[in-house]
Amino acid sequence: MEKTAVQRLARILKILVIVTLMCNIVVLLMVPALVTLKMNWWELLQMAKDPHEPISPVLVVVFMWPEVLRHLYQGWSNPYVMLTLFLVFCGVCTAVILWQAKKVLDTILKGEPFTLGNAVNLKRAAVCCFLIAGAALTRLIWGLAYYRSIGPLLNYNALFIPVFFMAGLVFMVMSALFRQAAELKEDQDLTI
Repeated sequence: MEKTAVQRLARILKILVIVTLMCNIVVLLMVPALVTLKMNWWELLQMAKDPHEPISPVLVVVFMWPEVLRHLYQGWSNPYVMLTLFLVFCGVCTAVILWQAKKVLDTILKGEPFTLGNAVNLKRAAVCCFLIAGAALTRLIWGLAYYRSIGPLLNYNALFIPVFFMAGLVFMVMSALFRQAAELKEDQDLTI
């Protein structure tokens, strides 16, 4: 059977989603190292290439997790710990959203997009979007209290709240549409 234009597009999107998911997981593992060391990517790579003190980026990543846990034990007042927790939480939620997208694209590739499973997958993605918006709101409130200024209102955190809230609403609407389409399809299949 010949693939439709939608299925060809779904195949390309699935590849992009899988690549993005893999990148998300790699970066998610590196978050504590990057935040705790307060370095940028270039400094981390230079540290790994230094001939006098060769160190693997994998080792840096592995050894930074205990450092983050030690800071957590000492208290929540460290802004780097809060940033790490926020980024890890958002990264996990984003990985779940991407996985749900992959599952929806799989059903499109099979030619059966209107299933109750897709409605459930889209609802899970909506919940993850709402969780990210809630985490961003929590971090924004914490930042306002910690820094005692309006500075946290001017960074990406304040943008995460409406963006992910709206994305969650869009996923909820799509979930309801897919659920209704699946029920109509099921009724139609039963009448024939």
